[in-house]
Amino acid sequence: MAKESFKTIAQNKKAYHDYFVMESFETGIALFGTEVKSVRQGRVNLKDAWCSVEDGELFVKGMHISPYEQGNIFNKDPLRVRKLLMHKKEIMRLFGIVKQQGYSLIPLSLYFKGSRVKLQLGLCKGKKLYDKRDDMAKRDAQRDIDRAMKNKRSRSET
Repeated sequence: MAKESFKTIAQNKKAYHDYFVMESFETGIALFGTEVKSVRQGRVNLKDAWCSVEDGELFVKGMHISPYEQGNIFNKDPLRVRKLLMHKKEIMRLFGIVKQQGYSLIPLSLYFKGSRVKLQLGLCKGKKLYDKRDDMAKRDAQRDIDRAMKNKRSRSET
């Protein structure tokens, strides 16, 4: 059995700063040919993207795919709404959770799985300002610990 290759195209680092990611899902995404060529060049921005369920279908909004330079008339709008491909049962489950419990659907990363473009979708809950400060303090403390350990190791080796 052939092993699937994963190649990350874009990540939404802001999502991890602004939200607690409770669960993540893999979805397909419906793209046109020139969009795929632009994605292969890594010209994608997920920073302000979000997802919504409309009429039992899942859509990603605010995802920017730059126009392909050689695409001429076949280029689409960079910010157009794109359909996500997921089983109906999973979409309805996510729709129920989002409506009742106040969660958001946020794109976390875009990657190639084999030759297909996939989107990692996160079921997220928003962070409060004090949560963000707490995370930053923990990250800074860990950085200081790592720096101190590195300095201690380098001194003991000489």
